[in-house]
Amino acid sequence: MAAKTLTRAGFSVEFIKGGAEAIPLDDRCADSVLVTFTLCTVSDVVQALAEIRRVLKPDGQLIFCEHGAAPDAAVRRWQDRLNPIWKRISGGCNLNLPIPSLLQQAGFKIRAMDTMYLPGWKPATFNYRGTAALSK
Repeated sequence: MAAKTLTRAGFSVEFIKGGAEAIPLDDRCADSVLVTFTLCTVSDVVQALAEIRRVLKPDGQLIFCEHGAAPDAAVRRWQDRLNPIWKRISGGCNLNLPIPSLLQQAGFKIRAMDTMYLPGWKPATFNYRGTAALSK
């Protein structure tokens, strides 16, 4: 799908095959990394975030938009109950990832973040979007 869209993009893009847990790029080579609705299906989120940290330049930024753990206790209980089944039927997607704490534990400092429920089924729609930088 992306290859078809790129013909209309007006700029060059290089596709790089690889997984999030082993990004085939040099250390400190990326100005920015964009992660959108991806972390929920990565098999090793901690390793993927370590790889993002590795490839970012010291002044680089992580731009993220991910769904995850809801702040409302009732919704969160449903996320926790449904997650084992949900993972099996949705390609490994986790409903209840604690996005902010995962980013911070991986060595990122959140610069800006908005949170909200997107339209739809509440257990799958709590959204985190923002930017983060490498912690010093």
